[in-house]
Amino acid sequence: MSLPGDRRESIERIRRLPQQLEELVAGLSIEELTARPLAGEWSVAQNVHHLADSHINSYVRCKLMATEVSPTLKPYDEAAWARFADGSSADLSDSLALLKALHARWVHFWETLPEEAWQRTGLHPQSGEVTLARQLELYVSHGEAHLDQIRRTLAARAA
Repeated sequence: MSLPGDRRESIERIRRLPQQLEELVAGLSIEELTARPLAGEWSVAQNVHHLADSHINSYVRCKLMATEVSPTLKPYDEAAWARFADGSSADLSDSLALLKALHARWVHFWETLPEEAWQRTGLHPQSGEVTLARQLELYVSHGEAHLDQIRRTLAARAA
């Protein structure tokens, strides 16, 4: 299937995120993973676990949008999820493995999505109507924003 260049690039960015994340956190100590040197921001570990939680939710939303007529996209309390042990643990192995597998599936979804499906919509109670095309862009930006947050957290701890 032939995709426009901007979509192809966005899908590549989704494909690369798990590897970029793994490289960014490789070799960090428990203290580096769990420190919160920036007021109001999550630790490195919480960011990694949040990416897994958030991207699972988005993947499900995408599948709902592709298969249902304007489904309601359920929000969730991401701060509450981050307080669970699996959302703050220094052991990142499960979340990194999950993101790798999830992004492989997600990339396949995007690469094989029929052209007419890109404008299918879902209704998010807080954000309003969103298309599948917009969902792709949102989660490219979301992943990259959390990579940046991790970099800022690590820099603040090193300072």
